[in-house]
Amino acid sequence: MAKKAKKLGRLNIDEMRNLVNKRAGIEVAYDLTKDNPTKVKEWIPTGSRWLDSIVCRGHLGGIPVGKIVEIAGLEGSGKSYMAAQIAANAQKMGITVAYFDAESAIDPAFLTSAGCNIEDMLYMQPPSVEYVLETIEELLGTSENRMLFIWDSLALTPSISDVDGDFNPQSSMAVKARILAKGMSKLTVPIASSQSTFLVLNQLKTNITRFAAEAMTTPYVTPGGKAMHYAYSLRIWLTKRKAKASFIEDENGYRIGSEVKATLNKSRFGTEGRQCTFKILWGGEVGIQDEESWLEAIKGSESLVRAGAWYNLVYEDGTTEKFQAAKWKDKLTNEKFRNRVLQIMDEDIIMRFDKKEGKAEEFYNIE
Repeated sequence: MAKKAKKLGRLNIDEMRNLVNKRAGIEVAYDLTKDNPTKVKEWIPTGSRWLDSIVCRGHLGGIPVGKIVEIAGLEGSGKSYMAAQIAANAQKMGITVAYFDAESAIDPAFLTSAGCNIEDMLYMQPPSVEYVLETIEELLGTSENRMLFIWDSLALTPSISDVDGDFNPQSSMAVKARILAKGMSKLTVPIASSQSTFLVLNQLKTNITRFAAEAMTTPYVTPGGKAMHYAYSLRIWLTKRKAKASFIEDENGYRIGSEVKATLNKSRFGTEGRQCTFKILWGGEVGIQDEESWLEAIKGSESLVRAGAWYNLVYEDGTTEKFQAAKWKDKLTNEKFRNRVLQIMDEDIIMRFDKKEGKAEEFYNIE
């Protein structure tokens, strides 16, 4: 017969918290008014200030530290390019980057061009899904480093049974999803407690469900099973425009980049469904054309007045500055002009959405 616990009388919340933590042997109960692992304290910049501005309601965000995040996209939409930019920004914040390259597609020169310090990066070509999850668990358990784990990509990483088995897809159906369901249940709390981040790159697949209505409303799905959908705090989906005008060309007409649209497919930060666009450079220089997208970001603002090919930027004191789109980058070298643009972005993209000012479609439907 189990020993009956001794009554301690009426306890306050602090006493209950101490009792629970003592019984667990580790800290599992937290004061939500103070430091706790569920609160996002830092954000890793994505390389696009417009994207960072739409991620978190009322704040400039990015990739949330301590959470599990998905960047999924169609082929050639810039997933690996964004991951490299995020890795470089994480290193600048003192975060150790572990890169799982299951596609064997990352070139050291590519990472260096994106700003990464490859001498200070843990690079792996994982043989299986199990290896990825077990390595993350081991590093979280043995290292005190804050980590950014980048998995490129979930879709192309086999399970051990896939490697050892035949090529019949039915022989290992749903094996990967079951492995990931168990893995996420084991890793979610340790990732948060260590203030590490798990960035999963994934593929968008055409939804071939037999239910026509579902396929119309949800044209794409991602591999990995439902458990991953629940584990993600943020899901960023990238789709590439195919029009010729969406490409960036050098002076000789060679394509060196392309435009993508980012949609927040899921967000635990009050911003699901928001969209933005930006262009990614991949020919020679690697990175996001961040500043070039700012003009598009503030076009709907009352502080930017357009008259034909000319724009007027309105300062707080009512004075204006006239310019053409072709001179946008040159104008941003002026500190006063640049600071006003960033102020408008904060006011119109972050705060207007937070206060629900204006029409909702301004924030959700970006053409």
